[in-house]
Amino acid sequence: MEFKDYYKTLGVDRSANGEEIRKAFRDLARKYHPDVARNKRQAEEKFKQINEAYEVLGDPEKRRQYDELGAHWRPPGGFARPGSRGGRGASSSRGRQPFDFNFGGTGFSEFFERFFGSRQHPSDDASFGSRPGAPAPERGGDIEGSLLVTLDEVLHGSVRKISYDYTHPETGRDETGACRVRIPPGIQDGQLIRVAGHGESGLGGGQPGDLLLRVKIAKHPEFEVRGADLYHDLPLAPWEAVLGATIAVPALDGQVSIRIPPGAAQGQQLRIRGYGLPAAGGHRGDLFAVLQIQTPSPVSPEEEALWRQLARTSQFKPR
Repeated sequence: MEFKDYYKTLGVDRSANGEEIRKAFRDLARKYHPDVARNKRQAEEKFKQINEAYEVLGDPEKRRQYDELGAHWRPPGGFARPGSRGGRGASSSRGRQPFDFNFGGTGFSEFFERFFGSRQHPSDDASFGSRPGAPAPERGGDIEGSLLVTLDEVLHGSVRKISYDYTHPETGRDETGACRVRIPPGIQDGQLIRVAGHGESGLGGGQPGDLLLRVKIAKHPEFEVRGADLYHDLPLAPWEAVLGATIAVPALDGQVSIRIPPGAAQGQQLRIRGYGLPAAGGHRGDLFAVLQIQTPSPVSPEEEALWRQLARTSQFKPR
């Protein structure tokens, strides 16, 4: 299993603070977002890597675990999850062979899934293997993994092909499989998608378990997701805030023009109805433009003279 250097992926130092990590992610995500990149296939893969890195480094607790994990690197045995003794994945509860269930097509690497994903296994059955005679048919355990879902998939839905390989709990042989996963429009972060019959193999002729994929909505460089609503930081020049303006705002459907009222304030939120994500009842949430007034810097001598003239003539008293 390949170690993922998330700091290198985002191009930041290990001492970078949260804001520096967030800025690095947004800059890279804007560059490699499949909607704007020329080579969409390469950009999509790079975008997934950037999202995975930010999923870990953008979360203080996951970042702490990742930094601790780095101290546990022991070539050639690989990594051990912090606080554990093993360097491989969890063992199956249904057999004595190690049970490694590795995914492809979920949007996350095996490294992420092993240490930061949603993978779960049922609790050990202490009585297995101790019963006399042939064991009774026993259903296989459910396997849980993570599934990276883009905002476009949340908006329109999609069908994703997922591949996987695993060690059969009875024979110990490596096997492979694949399935198609339907992602419905309006799916939410943390929601589980169940794929029946694609979990751990059953024992003694028992039915297989199910594959449970926990959705993680991909971070977007332009939007923050809050339920079915989207929030976009909209930069404004001081004169646009004072005088008002008509500005094009990015949306999942393209761009939409909004009117900035004269005297707009820092942090003010302007609602654009129906441009969010699918919500219950068949309607869509809203898009909020959060006004961020920017100060020009540096300024030319001519601009500085005009600002000084404004300072002398303006009646505005902020204090």
